[in-house]
Amino acid sequence: MPTDVACTAVLFDCDGVLVDSIDSGARAWTRWAREYGLDPAVVLPGIHGRRSMETVRLFLPEDARVAGLGRIEDIEISEATDTEALPGARELLEAMTSDSAIVTSASAALLAARLGAAGLPLPSIAITAADVQAGKPAPDGYLLAAQQLGRPIEHCVIFEDSVTGVAAGLAAGPHCVVGVGERALDTPADIVVRDLSGTSRTEHGLRFAEASILRSPGRDLGQCTVVL
Repeated sequence: MPTDVACTAVLFDCDGVLVDSIDSGARAWTRWAREYGLDPAVVLPGIHGRRSMETVRLFLPEDARVAGLGRIEDIEISEATDTEALPGARELLEAMTSDSAIVTSASAALLAARLGAAGLPLPSIAITAADVQAGKPAPDGYLLAAQQLGRPIEHCVIFEDSVTGVAAGLAAGPHCVVGVGERALDTPADIVVRDLSGTSRTEHGLRFAEASILRSPGRDLGQCTVVL
């Protein structure tokens, strides 16, 4: 049977949820690491779900960080051309229209480059790296997105794929955090789905097709005090 989840709005992470940027991101950071004399095998494991500025701080001295951040931004944008939409992303974004936002660790320019390459629409509200003082796993981005949408965070559903992202989502206190992809099985997300292709909008929130569910919720997610 399908699983229904009540909500008034949806907050999406981008990379790994809406678009597949794994290859382009790995190419970019590998190139950056080599330019700075670093081992890509050491740099790559920590990039997912983290703002570039935080990764740069880990590996470069203070006097090199501004240039290093600018360099990885340029490389990532140049590598974004083969970014592809993940299954179901377009349909769900279009279904949610004004009832959704994106919360990403990427910059605004990189977000636009990746969504553009994937042919996906940019929601009217997008919280990017520069919009918050603390990046994921802090909940700041999700709290700001809910505020800008004018929806209580506890009436929102958050879609995330990484350990860091799920931690940020749960810390924000939404109605539900949905893990996307097999990697999310290693997180405490409330429910985990293969991708967004089995997710549809309903009168009261979202419906997840049984075939798309990798891990069922351990609690009733069908109740919410406000409906769409």
